[in-house]
Formats: sequence, C-alpha cells, structure tokens
Amino acid sequence: MRKILNSTIRLYLKSRYNKFEYSVSQPQVAQADVLEDLLFSASDTEFGQRHRFAELRHYEDFRREVPISAYDDMKHDIKRMMHGEQDVLWPGKVTWFSKSSGTTSDKSKFIPVSKQSLKHCHVKGFWDSLALLYHHHPEAKIFEYNNLVVGGSLYEFGPHKETRFGDVSAILIHEMPLVGRPFYSPDFATASMKKWDEKIERTAQLASEDRDIGTIGGVPTWNIVLFKRVLEITGKSNLLEVWPHLELYVHGGVNFEPYRNQFEALIPKKDFIYKDVYNASEGYFAFQDHRSSDLLLFPDGGIFYEFIPMDKMDNPADHAVSLQDVNTGVNYAMLISTNAGLWRYLIGDTVTFTETNPFRIRITGRTKHFVNAFGEEVMVDNTDQALSRTCQEMQVKIRDYTVAPIYLNTTHKGRHEWLIEFDGIAPNLDHFSAVLDDHLQQINSDYEAKRYEDMAMQRLTVRSLPKDTFAKWLVRKKKVGAQIKVPRLSNNREMAEEILQMLPKHEGVRSNP
Repeated sequence: MRKILNSTIRLYLKSRYNKFEYSVSQPQVAQADVLEDLLFSASDTEFGQRHRFAELRHYEDFRREVPISAYDDMKHDIKRMMHGEQDVLWPGKVTWFSKSSGTTSDKSKFIPVSKQSLKHCHVKGFWDSLALLYHHHPEAKIFEYNNLVVGGSLYEFGPHKETRFGDVSAILIHEMPLVGRPFYSPDFATASMKKWDEKIERTAQLASEDRDIGTIGGVPTWNIVLFKRVLEITGKSNLLEVWPHLELYVHGGVNFEPYRNQFEALIPKKDFIYKDVYNASEGYFAFQDHRSSDLLLFPDGGIFYEFIPMDKMDNPADHAVSLQDVNTGVNYAMLISTNAGLWRYLIGDTVTFTETNPFRIRITGRTKHFVNAFGEEVMVDNTDQALSRTCQEMQVKIRDYTVAPIYLNTTHKGRHEWLIEFDGIAPNLDHFSAVLDDHLQQINSDYEAKRYEDMAMQRLTVRSLPKDTFAKWLVRKKKVGAQIKVPRLSNNREMAEEILQMLPKHEGVRSNP
C-alpha cells in the first residue's frame, strides 16, 4: 500500500515541479506578484493604512514609503497581536507565534505565523522541496517509510489563551497535513512533551522499535544526542543496523560540516542523501538542490526579498536592492516582507549569491557576531550582558574577551570556550564559568534549551589569558587603530586557535570542562 502511495505522490510531485521550475526561471515575475499580493492583502491593516499600501504600485514606492525594521521596532505591535488584537500587521487574528532567541532587550522574540504564512510559505516550501528532491532522486521513498523528526514544544500564551507559541518545527508538526501524519515518528503525544530529557528518551525508545524509518530531520545537535541513545538502547554499532531503510537526512539551523564526519560514521552508506534547508521562524526561504551546498532560493512563497550590502549597513535605507539587482560574491544582509506581517524586516542573516540564474545562495553568517554551532544562536549582545552581570556579581574586571565553539566528538559534548583577559588577578575560573553560564541561559532561551541538563551542550569553559595577549594578536594580524576591536564571537575556532598557539604551553589557565 505504501509503495503505491509513494508512486502516486511521486507523480503529483512531478507535476508540481514543473510549476515550481517556472517560478524559479522567472523570479522577477514571481517577486512582483508576491509584492502586489502582500500590499493588497494588508492594505486595510493598521500598518497598511499607516503606510498607504492601497496607493503603492511599484517596488520603488514601497521602498520609499516603508521603513526598514528590526524586531525591537515591531515587538509592540506583535505583542498586541499576541493579546488577540486583529488587523494590526496582517489581516485578521494571528494565533500562532514562532519563538526564537532574543534581541538586545528580550530573552526571546515571537514571530507571527499567520494562516497564509503557514499554508503558502512553510507548507508550500516543504512540498516544493519534496518536488525538487524527487526530481533529482526519483528513487526516493519518503512516503514508503517513516520520517523521524524531533521538534520543539508548544505553549499557551497566558494572557490570551487562543494564542500559542513554540519553535517553528513544533508548529509545523502540529499542523501537519493528513497525508503526512501516518509517516511521522515518534508520535504526536511524544512530540508535545515539554521536558526535553523525557522527550528525547521517549523518542529514542520508540525509534529503537521502529524498523521502518527512512528519513530523519532536525538540528544536528539534538539528532546526535538521540542517535547515541538509540545505539545504547539497541546495542547496535550504527544506525543502518537499527533502520535498514534509512536514506535521507534533512538538516538546518547550523552549519552541518563540523558534524558530517560523525554522521558518516553513524550512517556508513555511500549513497546516503544529505539536504540542507533554510526554513526559519520568519519563513521558508531555500532548499539545497543538486549542486554542492548551495541553496536554491524560493521566489514565490509569500516572501518579498531585499538585500543590503554589508559594507553599506551604516546607511541601509539608501542601499537596499530587490532580487533582480543583486550580484554574486557580495555579502548581503537579508530583508524580508512576509505574508505574516513582517515588513522590510531585517532578519539578521547574511547571504552571498553564488548564482543569479537561478538564484542560489550560501548563508554566510549574521549581521552581528554570533555563535550558532549547536542551534544556540548566541549574539554578542547576549555575551556582553552575561559577562557584565557576572563581573558585577563577582567584583571582577576584564580587559577583553572572545568566544568560540568546541565541537562535540566521541569523548565530550560541545560547549563554548571563552578566552578572557582579566584586569588583575583572575577569579576562581570554575565558579566564574558556572555563574557566567547561568547568566547566559537567563538571557538567551535557545542557549538555555541546548544546555538543558547538559544534553546537547556542556557548561561553557573559561581560559584566562596573559596580559596583552589580544593586543599582540591584533598586531600580528595587522589590525591596528583606534576603531579596531577584538571580534567577540566566532562560529569557528580559527581565531581562538591562532590566539592559543601564541601562548607558551604553560600559560593560559582554564576552567574544568
């Protein structure tokens, strides 16, 4: 029966691919249609009336009339929407909100997910990705075997019971189309569990009994925790011994390359398929097609794109361009307007176009320094605040610092390593790192989730550096001048290793891992 269903869906996806291919081949037309539809749909909202949407006809009108915004600019209106007000940023009442890590002033941010966004962006993006996948892998059997996805949890918003929030994976699992429900693993009761340790354990127990898993999806960090527990339960040496039909892993959220070797050891299959997806709280943007690691941008998913060259971010309003005017090799900050009511919203991601026919992108980082090795999305504002609170609490002063990830391996889980030059005598580093870790969890909810009972990340460690270490590194890198600063956060260990290699082996005291 499942073989027949998979063949039937394959035929449907073939026809869907033809329509998808047309939109990708005519992206300017698709984007013009998206902008027109967004302006028409939201013309009677408060935001639409405030910015005269009914009178706007072209991109230049929209660009001139609507200001660029960040979360802090929109959070008041979003809060009103969460309390049940309608027709604020998007028509009608929005009851779903995707929770992600916070900004400079908020531990978490809440992104509206309207019915239109759910159907015509996130779900549409999922089906278009499947059409793309089956086009390049016609032998795929996604609807013949089960799909294992560990999603987040959902919560009621206390002040307004109709409003619910959680990460976007939890929302998509809850709203999964009927055709996909029989293939979902573990089960919906497990998916709704709030405590991560219980959810992972229950998922591992159920997945260990399910011989029909063919596809896995999610953030690599949590998947590795789950897989290792599955192997402990089953006593098997790799996942193919547990799930012989395993053929596909769809990942996203963090750079996959540091995890590739571990996955290849866990899944020793030469023709195993790895696919990267760019599906964020704000929308479904792109999917990895058949060419290297580049992501194919989806131009007709209810999102209007603009891009700002990163070297022009000091005056972004004058330098934003639409999709048709981007160039390859330029590092851009991405700006989106969506069918959930985000308008010229600076999402925080940076991308580079590797091709413009069709449009393929590569995610290059964030508009601010960040560490996102495990899905924790820690920003420099988070680390600045956490360090300031810790120093004040422990009456310690520092000269400078930087943070880099230590990736998980067979002997330890991943964690952050802080290199700090203290001003004076360094404190007890074990105590300092514990207090610092607690403050960072209080400030950033994604870091807090990954640190839950040490399941995905261990407590951060601190290394005390000798005086003037950073100054010497800057001189060595020929970075001198009054405006030159030590990069606070890195998503790789290149800078950290350069600094550590400068130290004699006996220098640099470190807290216990």
